[in-house]
Amino acid sequence: MDPLRIGLYAMPAYFVLLAIEFLSYRFDKDSARPRAGISWRDSATNLSIYVLGFILRPLDKFITVPLVAIAAAVTPLHLSASHWWVWVLAIVLADLAYYLQHRMSHRIRMFWAAHNVHHSSQYFNLSTAMRLSWLIPGSFLNTIGYVGMALIGIPAWLVFLSQAIVLLYQFPIHTERIDRLPRVVEYVFNTPSHHRVHHGANNPYLDKNYAGILILWDRMFGTFAAEGEPVRYGLTKNIDTYNPIKVNYHEFVAMMGDIRRARTWRGRLGYLFGPPGWHEKDSIATNVESRAQEVSVHPAMG
Repeated sequence: MDPLRIGLYAMPAYFVLLAIEFLSYRFDKDSARPRAGISWRDSATNLSIYVLGFILRPLDKFITVPLVAIAAAVTPLHLSASHWWVWVLAIVLADLAYYLQHRMSHRIRMFWAAHNVHHSSQYFNLSTAMRLSWLIPGSFLNTIGYVGMALIGIPAWLVFLSQAIVLLYQFPIHTERIDRLPRVVEYVFNTPSHHRVHHGANNPYLDKNYAGILILWDRMFGTFAAEGEPVRYGLTKNIDTYNPIKVNYHEFVAMMGDIRRARTWRGRLGYLFGPPGWHEKDSIATNVESRAQEVSVHPAMG
């Protein structure tokens, strides 16, 4: 069950909701709350990235799908999808896998090189949900959680279906048109308010609210932030381009440039596996400072 195919089948609903959202901005008379709104050029870029991704992203599946299929074939555990609780378990575990994958995509630069595409828009609307990266080498590695689901006996097709359900949930929460929902909903589920926080580039919101369906994961693992001050969407350093090729590869190119210019193997590995914003010179300065402190505490005898 390919999430990209399910996305294709959902396209008519996507475009209906996009049209409704666009019209709601067109006829909105309430300007009390500041919003990023809609940009036709930005939305066109989002849609072009999605279309190109539909063509190119299946190439990643040549690696991801076999990994899950092999895990399902070799495991001695086999759960039957005829039991309702297996479906619930599959969706909850897929949601947890999404949380972990999403968190890695923000904290490991190799994965951020792909995921930053989704965050690079300075607008936040339903078309932003379709701004998804494609063909970034190594990005398939962050699907390891789905392999784990197969190893505990969940059928491979149910693994992919559960993944698709979690991904489809993401579409309607990319909007400014819905304010906070009832408190119990906001406490348990990921909502537009929580996801606006996740797309924020201003400091209170950075690296928060990684949830797929259940915001409970963020509450449990200490990555939750409530929406308060106005959200500034985009990257900490925006790229200001509508070219879908540049949008998709700008961070990957920058990462490879940093690796090429690195002076040590520690630096090269840091630029690949360290968090976004990591710098070799900062690491060197930290090491020098640490050694200086050691010398001051334990002066040489002689």
